[in-house]
Amino acid sequence: MLDLPTPSLIGVIHLAPLPGTARHLLPMNEIIDRALCDANTLQIAGFDAIMVENFGDVPFHATHLPLASVASMALVVDRVRRSTELPIGVNALRNDPRAALGIAAAAGASFIRVNIHIGATVTDQGLIQGDAVGTLQYRKLLGQRIAILADVHVKHGTPLGESDLAQAARDTAYRGLADALIVTGSATGAPTDFEDLQSVRRAVPDRRLFIGSGATAGNVGKLLEIADGVIVGTGIKREANPDHPIDLALAETFVHATGRG
Repeated sequence: MLDLPTPSLIGVIHLAPLPGTARHLLPMNEIIDRALCDANTLQIAGFDAIMVENFGDVPFHATHLPLASVASMALVVDRVRRSTELPIGVNALRNDPRAALGIAAAAGASFIRVNIHIGATVTDQGLIQGDAVGTLQYRKLLGQRIAILADVHVKHGTPLGESDLAQAARDTAYRGLADALIVTGSATGAPTDFEDLQSVRRAVPDRRLFIGSGATAGNVGKLLEIADGVIVGTGIKREANPDHPIDLALAETFVHATGRG
């Protein structure tokens, strides 16, 4: 279902604040143009896929995006998909997998990221409960082969209940039926712990494993000794600032650090 090479490099497009959110300022044509510019940069640099997320929409809604934001993301994802040959993913922050699936189905995206797929997590949006059954049922209803990449002990959150990372990984894969797993550091840009990667890999050897934060040109080679791929956003932005456009030189350096080019 997840048709990506190993290792896979997924570059993140951080969207400017969308309509229906507190910081929205830019017209849609400018939001789209910025996204298209980042998509072009990722393709030129040699990335394998693109993840579009509504990173500018802080403070995030916990589980349900405003309707205007859903419509706006669908419009952006459609335009990005038409502009590039790379597979496209959707992350509907903070945790709205049904919106992500709907956007992906409407715009032709290939995968989604779900921050909290099972269990419950305390976040800055409050307590968020995973809904694996609802997400998988909705995907089946849509009739689309959209892969689910699910975080295990996601950044910016503290899990309730299962505190053992390896067991949480097994539950996410075998009870939540996620297609691939993501391991992160504690926050955006924070390094992913190498021992955490090893623990998840041992616990779930038959799922694709992605690094979800903190990958840089300096550490990506070591991380890919364990992981199958990397999702990188701030690591290819100047000053690691998510509001900046993706920097081609940094993106190319990142690709070269994986042994390509």
